[in-house]
Amino acid sequence: RGERGQIRNGNSFGADTSFVPPLLRHMTYRARALRRSATPAEQALWRILRNRNLGPKFRRQQPLGPYVVDFLCVEASLVIEIDGPYHRRRASHDRRRDAWLNVGGLYVLRLNNDDLTYRQQESIERIRRALGRPR
Repeated sequence: RGERGQIRNGNSFGADTSFVPPLLRHMTYRARALRRSATPAEQALWRILRNRNLGPKFRRQQPLGPYVVDFLCVEASLVIEIDGPYHRRRASHDRRRDAWLNVGGLYVLRLNNDDLTYRQQESIERIRRALGRPR
């Protein structure tokens, strides 16, 4: 049996992560865990955004520096964050995070869980407007 990262007969048996910095590796694992434990609102929005349903490509639970964003569209420099009740207690953290993302040239669109659940069409229109904004 091959060791992790070794190649036998031209086949790879797992990724060699020894060259990846520990923080980046940690953020990748965290993003994967967040993808598996998505909220119903995140799952509903992902069904809309995936497969370029609104045009550009989106990634979900994407690590960016010290943060993991809910949805990222690189083409439009757009980050979509879905805020649930937990975010009300973290308002100052969210402001710092948004400022960090803005400095990196990203526009942050925050949608409320309830908006996605009860006013889905309005939320989709907000996303469309954010995609079409001048950069």
